[in-house]
Amino acid sequence: MKRLWLIFAQTVTISVAALFVVQTLKPEWLSFRPGIGRPQVVAIQQATEEDGTRTAASFAEAARAALPTVVHIFTSQEIRQPPFSDDPLFRRFFGDRFGAEPQRQSGLGSGVVVSADGFVLTNNHVVESADAIEVALLDGRKLPAQLVGTDPESDLAVLKISSDKPLTPITFAPPNTLHVGDVVLAIGNPFGVGQTVTHGIVSALGRTHLGINTFEDFIQTDAAINPGNSGGALVDSNGRLVGINTAIYSQSGGSMGIGFAIPVSLAKNVMEQIVRTGTVTRGWIGVEVQDMTPELAESFGVKSEEGALIAGVMRNGPADKAGVRPGDILVSVAGKPVKDAQVMLELIAALPPGEKAKFGLLREGKPIAVEITIGKRPRPPQP
Repeated sequence: MKRLWLIFAQTVTISVAALFVVQTLKPEWLSFRPGIGRPQVVAIQQATEEDGTRTAASFAEAARAALPTVVHIFTSQEIRQPPFSDDPLFRRFFGDRFGAEPQRQSGLGSGVVVSADGFVLTNNHVVESADAIEVALLDGRKLPAQLVGTDPESDLAVLKISSDKPLTPITFAPPNTLHVGDVVLAIGNPFGVGQTVTHGIVSALGRTHLGINTFEDFIQTDAAINPGNSGGALVDSNGRLVGINTAIYSQSGGSMGIGFAIPVSLAKNVMEQIVRTGTVTRGWIGVEVQDMTPELAESFGVKSEEGALIAGVMRNGPADKAGVRPGDILVSVAGKPVKDAQVMLELIAALPPGEKAKFGLLREGKPIAVEITIGKRPRPPQP
C-alpha cells in the first residue's frame, strides 16, 4: 500500500511539472482548455480592408475634413500710456517702460470658418479689445479680418474675411447627436506652435455654474486644450463641428484633462443672430435672483428647494410693472419649471422681447401667476 501511494505521488508530481513546462513554453497546446493559455486579443483598434490587409484605426479622415476649416487668429492692441508718461520727471522715477511711443500687445487664438463667404466663429475673449485682427489659413495665407459682432455673455464672436480663393466651411453636427463617451478631436493653435489635433472623449454634457460665462451649457472633454486653442473646433469622429473650445480647468496653465467647449447648438444660434443683426437679442425682466437653499426654503415656509428667489426688482422694469416683489420665489417661466437661478436666466433669455409670458410665483407660500411683458436684455458694460 505504501508503495502504491508513493507511485501515485510521483505520478502527480511529474504531471504537474509537465503541465507547468508546457504552459510556459508551449501555451498554444493548451488553447482548447477554457481559461488556460494566452488570452485572445480583440483588435478593437484595427480594421480590415477589402484586400485583407489590416490597418490601424485612425481619425485621419475626420482631421482631414476639419483641418482646413480651422484658422489661427492673431490680434494686437495699443496699450494706453499712463498720463505724463512723456514727462522727464515721470520717466526719471519709472524709467523708459512708459516711453512716449505707443506700445502694442499681441495675442493669439483659433477660429472656425463657418461659411464659404468668409464668416469665422471664435471666442469673444480671443478678439476682445483688439484693434487689429489677422487670420492665418491652413495653406499659409494671412488675411485681415473685420469684427462683425460679439456676445460677451456666451463668449462668442464672429469675424469676416475676404479671400480670392474658395474657403472651406466646416460641417455642423446635427443637434442632440453628441453623447458622453463619444470620441472628439480638439483642433487649434496651442501656445502658437501651429495647427494641432488632440483627441479624447466627451466627459460630460450640460456643465453649468462654472462662473466662466453668463450663459453656460458646456461640453466637458479630456481632449487636450491649451492656451491658443480658444475659439478652435471640437469635432466628432466624422469631422463635424460639435463645439467651440473655450476654457480649461487648470492649476498650472496647461491641460489637466478637463476642457470646456460651447455646444454647437448655442454657438450656431448666437452666430446667426450676429450675422443677421450684429448683436444678440435676449429676453429680460429686470430682477436679481439667487438660488434657493435649505435654510431659505425653511425661512420662506416652502418644502421644495427648487426655484429662484427674487432678491431685487428693478424699478419700472418689466417685473416691477407686473407686480413682482422681492421675496417672491419664481417657480415657472412660460409653463416650464425653474430648477435654479441659472435655468431661470436661460428660460427668460429665450423669450422674444415684446411678447407676454406667464410666470409662476410663490408668495408667502401661496402660488400666484403674473403676466410679464418681456423686455430686451441690456448689453453688459465693456470692461
